[in-house]
Amino acid sequence: MTHESRRLAGILLIVLPSVMWGGVMLLTMLVGEPAYMANPLRQNLWRAGHAHAGVLLVLALVLLRYVDEAHLSGPMKVVARTFVPLAAILMPLGFFLSVVSPDATAPNGLIALTYLGAAVLATGVVTLGVGLVRRAPGPEVG
Repeated sequence: MTHESRRLAGILLIVLPSVMWGGVMLLTMLVGEPAYMANPLRQNLWRAGHAHAGVLLVLALVLLRYVDEAHLSGPMKVVARTFVPLAAILMPLGFFLSVVSPDATAPNGLIALTYLGAAVLATGVVTLGVGLVRRAPGPEVG
């Protein structure tokens, strides 16, 4: 694993407890905040934001194991290495910030961050996938 991938993996592992803390906050609101329970839209979008953050961080950690083996140029390796973690920020932000108000009845314009995050995610995983498919057969790196 290259220095860049190892450093990013370390950063992601350091950040991961913030997602765990977010889960504790959601649980606290479920149990003790009637206003949170009274707004199903906010409940669902915040739950989706939390789930996407956790899943995408784990996906980013897994994909880092493959980036350095992919047949990609330097800039494309940066895309493959960083776009999934970037999506793990953008998508949850869109879910959370689109219903900040406890009285929200519809997502605000910041829901667009979720769509942007989805596009960034797709770009990152497809870039890595193409780089892995293009890699010439050879001895296994282990």
